[in-house]
Amino acid sequence: MSSPRKRTIRLVVCLAIAVVLASGLIYTSFAASDPALSPSQLLRTGHAGQIYQLTGTVVQHSVRNRAGGVLDFRLADRSGGGRSIVVAYTGSVPSAFAPTRELIVTGQVRGGRFLAQPNSMITKCPSKYTAAPAGE
Repeated sequence: MSSPRKRTIRLVVCLAIAVVLASGLIYTSFAASDPALSPSQLLRTGHAGQIYQLTGTVVQHSVRNRAGGVLDFRLADRSGGGRSIVVAYTGSVPSAFAPTRELIVTGQVRGGRFLAQPNSMITKCPSKYTAAPAGE
């Protein structure tokens, strides 16, 4: 085989391997994600023992600290009017955590409550979800 032909074959093989590896990386990054549900969706379709990401708004006057460092609060649908579920959370609480704040927690349903995985709370920044002032 001539030298230019060997280089061409080597290039095609390397590019094919790179495409296969990139495809595998993209597939695993999307396939491994947990479904994100609102409290209404979770209560309607959730199964005990399965891991979910729960997203919603912290209900006003629902935050309670229990013994053992457990934080209990209710999470309701962001759009309002839906149902809410009690969340039992342990771990670090972001400084932005507050009633009426939108957040995401990861965990599972057990006994009608959502048991969040430790340190899985992510708060959403409210400034990113408000309407821009007129003229911008």
